[in-house]
Amino acid sequence: MAKINSFFRMLHEHGGSDLHLCAGAPPMLRLQGDLQRIKHPVFSDEQLRELLFEVTPEAKIKEFEETGDVDFAYEVPHLARYRVNFFRQHRGMGAVFREIPQQILTVRELGLPDQLAELALLEKGIVLVTGPTGSGKSTTLAALIDHANRHRRDHILTIEDPIEFVHESRGCLVNQREVGRHTGSFKAALRGALREDPDILLVGEMRDYETIALALEAAETGHLVLSTLHTVSAVKTIDRIIEVFPEDMQAQVRSSFADSFKAVISQTLMKRADGQGRVAAVEVLRGTPAVRNLIRKSENHQIPSVMQTNKHGGMQPLDDHIRTLLEQGIIDRATARHHALDRSKFEDASPLS
Repeated sequence: MAKINSFFRMLHEHGGSDLHLCAGAPPMLRLQGDLQRIKHPVFSDEQLRELLFEVTPEAKIKEFEETGDVDFAYEVPHLARYRVNFFRQHRGMGAVFREIPQQILTVRELGLPDQLAELALLEKGIVLVTGPTGSGKSTTLAALIDHANRHRRDHILTIEDPIEFVHESRGCLVNQREVGRHTGSFKAALRGALREDPDILLVGEMRDYETIALALEAAETGHLVLSTLHTVSAVKTIDRIIEVFPEDMQAQVRSSFADSFKAVISQTLMKRADGQGRVAAVEVLRGTPAVRNLIRKSENHQIPSVMQTNKHGGMQPLDDHIRTLLEQGIIDRATARHHALDRSKFEDASPLS
């Protein structure tokens, strides 16, 4: 048994999300959003390398030595899978392990709006799940893929770095490809994907111009594309998609993106007031004709108003959901104010109704 597995058991038993191991610092667990030190001697760089490299594939050790950082997945049988990142820092080596739940929860079990499950049944278009690091994007995507897998009879192809949730083929044929193991890059995998007869494409992250361009092309040509971006609101997500392209291409991209756009789910995790874990606040923007028209005309600043007037159609502004959680006593006012897009709505003197 690998020595590091005892840390994973501790993380799992405490219900934590991340394990941090860094040379020159004590080991830490992220519990309910906060880092807590483990009573353990500080690792030297040499000790930490020995501990980490025991569970690291040779190819990933070589990549780390050459580049200074690397991502991969590690699994402890009968416990959990972990998304792993190694990096160099001023005291030596560092590593973060994010625990990936073995059970894939449904949209309802995650506390997300029931209507989001319908997005997994769309025939084509692009659906984006966004939010800061650690906001549960991968978990939400896994719920959508699982829903499609159980209710469709199609080919699901995922491109991930690394593979996180493992999906068994149920109603669908599911093929999962990992960047670095099964393909050289997101771009290379996406180029090949259109020849592999997929119905649903999951792109783990749209990191650069070419990946975004290929994902949009796939959505335009009759595929359902699911992906993530590190943005904090639906409007900023659209801005990010357009602005990654050269200025002379943006009008064309705006039009093609508007045609294929189906939804943005923007989420953030917040501490519960009772201290029992965290809860997701979710913003939902749907690709209605009005929204698509605003995207084409580069009038994204008007989208929040459309969201407010179309809440009956499945849209949900982030601050509205935060206010609901506050009114229900699930979060406190300080947490609401910290995560709100418009913090003035949550000042101490502002009413709750």
